[in-house]
Amino acid sequence: MVTSLKGRHFLTLAEYSREELLFILETAMQLKQRYLAGERVIPLLVGRHLAMIFEKPSTRTRISFETAMRELGGNAIYLSASELQLARGETIEDTARVLSRYVDAVMARVYEHYKIERLAQYSRVPVINGLSDLHHPAQALSDVLTIMEKKGRDITRLKIVFVGDGGDNVLHSLMLAVGILGGRIVIASPKGYEPHPSVVKLFNEHAAPNGGSYEIERDPFKAVENADVVYTDVWVSMGQDKEREKRLRDLEPYRVTVELMERAKPDAVFMHCLPAHRGEEVVDEVIDGRWSIVWDQAENRKHAQKAVLALLVP
Repeated sequence: MVTSLKGRHFLTLAEYSREELLFILETAMQLKQRYLAGERVIPLLVGRHLAMIFEKPSTRTRISFETAMRELGGNAIYLSASELQLARGETIEDTARVLSRYVDAVMARVYEHYKIERLAQYSRVPVINGLSDLHHPAQALSDVLTIMEKKGRDITRLKIVFVGDGGDNVLHSLMLAVGILGGRIVIASPKGYEPHPSVVKLFNEHAAPNGGSYEIERDPFKAVENADVVYTDVWVSMGQDKEREKRLRDLEPYRVTVELMERAKPDAVFMHCLPAHRGEEVVDEVIDGRWSIVWDQAENRKHAQKAVLALLVP
């Protein structure tokens, strides 16, 4: 039985057991119900401060973490990369050492994953991954929370399909979340767009022992047959602009269209972490259509992250 996660880092979901992930998700559900019942401030983190470092711009990550912290009674401090001495040559190690003497937790949204690992290594307080090039655990938590709300808490009976870039950071974390909980995920992607070997290693070590599985299917229409959940993400992420034309060409057959969704189960749902590049990875008729639960999914970012903060911040 899980009793406390205080002081833990949140870098990848592989650091958490099945029981611990369920504990976080259950806490998120409880906090969301209290919020919807009108309890807009739950004073669990009064007097606590969260530093939020952003190398990459953000809409959902910034607003959801900031409102989550404030609704727990704490304070959030936004720090763009240009505002920090990191931009002038101060090391990640020194930044971590100093920040962790001022605040109670650090959330960072970075380009390279090693930076979040280095922050955690030298920080006295919990470090939370708000996105890196390899992982987006905060997003995956809200994804699983949304799937449980729409399809029931036992995800082991579901067929969850990701269509697009198999090396996507959101997919990496979704793979781990679903797998650690014992579920199955199918990845529809072209050759050359497979999950990163380091993520496959984490999956084999932490998800497979729980009964989790993943498979790669090149044909997107075959992949989504009888799917309960169809998920996609942008084809060109920040930092990939030089590859844009090639990526668009390679991934064009993996666009989520009405025809593709009609191959899934009649009650299938469509998910996207946003922002969406409409007309590229998904058409308007899907993201705005009867399958879409993307707005509920976006809303759940705040509730899932509120649970992480409430449970990890000392």
